[in-house]
Amino acid sequence: MTKQQIYTMSFARVYPLYVAKAEKKGRTKAEVDEIIRWLTGYSQDELEAQLEKQVDFETFFAEAPHLNPNRALIKGVVCGVRVEEIQEPLMREIRYLDKLIDELAKGKAMEKILRK
Repeated sequence: MTKQQIYTMSFARVYPLYVAKAEKKGRTKAEVDEIIRWLTGYSQDELEAQLEKQVDFETFFAEAPHLNPNRALIKGVVCGVRVEEIQEPLMREIRYLDKLIDELAKGKAMEKILRK
């Protein structure tokens, strides 16, 4: 089975798109970073190191210190697919992140985004 193209794409290449999407809607880079840290368990320094190393999505999630158990509470549709129905574990993690960034851009409160 061939890998999805997104798996081998540099996370650092997509990260500015997440930030731009949020900032376009009046949100901040700090909020994007907070979401990523909540989801993956990276510290801010670890996140910046991953960006600097230009790791791909597969490595980014494989090296995540602690994937948040509350990520299973993330529900909804991203790219026409319900995230809770995605069978492939890595694709589900990527779509969780996409969904959280979408919620941020739509103006949802951080407490709700972070499933508090």
